[in-house]
Amino acid sequence: MLDMATVRTSVVVSVLFTLLGGPALVLVLLPWYITHFRIPDGQSPALIVASTALMILGLIPLVESIGRFIVVGRGTLMPAVPTERLVVSGLYRHVRNPMYIGVITTLAGEALLFRSRHMLVYLATVWLLMHTFVCLYEEPRLARTFGDEFQRFRKNVPRWVPRLRPWTRN
Repeated sequence: MLDMATVRTSVVVSVLFTLLGGPALVLVLLPWYITHFRIPDGQSPALIVASTALMILGLIPLVESIGRFIVVGRGTLMPAVPTERLVVSGLYRHVRNPMYIGVITTLAGEALLFRSRHMLVYLATVWLLMHTFVCLYEEPRLARTFGDEFQRFRKNVPRWVPRLRPWTRN
């Protein structure tokens, strides 16, 4: 049974971190600094629709993961307030890092919308930083915290390229 006070605290921390911390910085503030959110003159309406769809598609795993971290993991996406339980359901049955893939997808939509080579360099830099963070901090911490459960998850679910059929832990 979920402790509602813990859930409320996790929701507040996650919303504040999302709006004022990592995701807002990576997906809004720095892209604005790079592009000033200026859509080039003559941008095709079809390209605007496609890039907007890509951005929305990228936000889905971020929002879904935040909710799953709160409800299933009993924690937040903020490293300082991690989940109590390993989250291996939902999109995590297909790929170990759906939230980061969502961020990259959203940045790709922004790069396309603003036709910005600087955004492509930024996207590559963000992915490299996320990959480094995952390899050097996040996965070792998960291995220490969740032991064999994480090792089984790690063995069966790829880090970046989603598996087509969802993994079921038996």
